[in-house]
Amino acid sequence: MAQNVAEQLVDTIQKAGIKRIYAVTGDSLNRVNEAVLKNGKIDWIHVRHEETGAFAAAAEAQLTGEIACCAGSYGPGHVHLINGVYDANHSHAPVLVISSVIPSNEFGTDYFQSTDSMKLFSDCSSYNQTATTPEQFPHLLQGALQATLSNRGVGVIGLPGDLAGMKAVEGQSAQYPFRTAERICPSFDELSQLAEILNKAEKITLFCGIGAKDAHAEIISLSNLLNVPVAYTFKSKLEIQYDNPNEVGLTGLLGMPSGYDSMHEADVLLMLGTDFPYSNFLPEKIPLSRSTINRNG
Repeated sequence: MAQNVAEQLVDTIQKAGIKRIYAVTGDSLNRVNEAVLKNGKIDWIHVRHEETGAFAAAAEAQLTGEIACCAGSYGPGHVHLINGVYDANHSHAPVLVISSVIPSNEFGTDYFQSTDSMKLFSDCSSYNQTATTPEQFPHLLQGALQATLSNRGVGVIGLPGDLAGMKAVEGQSAQYPFRTAERICPSFDELSQLAEILNKAEKITLFCGIGAKDAHAEIISLSNLLNVPVAYTFKSKLEIQYDNPNEVGLTGLLGMPSGYDSMHEADVLLMLGTDFPYSNFLPEKIPLSRSTINRNG
């Protein structure tokens, strides 16, 4: 039996690794809800409010590193997602947003509770498109899924309620996203310049963010070599603190004097994997050497 577009959507995201959809049941999402039931391998997590669902998806993505998903029906449904979607995008959390929109034949009219989904999510997403035909849908879904992994942010797919019930085009389906593991490395000249700064300094502190989470062993090795303390952001605490004999705590709006003081007493502060936003917690009178690997925190 041929699939409809909603069934194609659910089968694709399930095979892409999404385990659940956080949403409120009903209205223009009914076809998607039915497709989840038919698929049987993905859970529909019914929340009391779409904002809760968006924050839940953002939290799941940050905890697991995998794509999470939330959905909202047209009008108030997807508008309620906005706070959680902003949180996910700022936190570089891979979240797919299914934004159900008004029937496609009503585009451009003052339809009941109509909103412009693409304008709504334009400031808080890495990918944001609305499908209008069954032929177009799998390509846009692929773009949204891939953007969540490659850009570590939010991918939004707009789905008109009537399109969800249309027959999917046979032989056309979204390709499952592939995980990219980009590596950003300073040039040799920059590393040489940094080495010269570190070799001349008497007091150095390393300050690490979530972007350095995969370099735990290297951070300890560097701190041992230089015999220096390691401070860190709140978000990177679980990644940097464990089995780290040189850690001195975190700083920021949530922090401790040891982390703060180690940074302010240093001659050089080397910031790795962070775009730490709280400038009033940073020392002002010492050189700052910042790596190019940023993951917001």
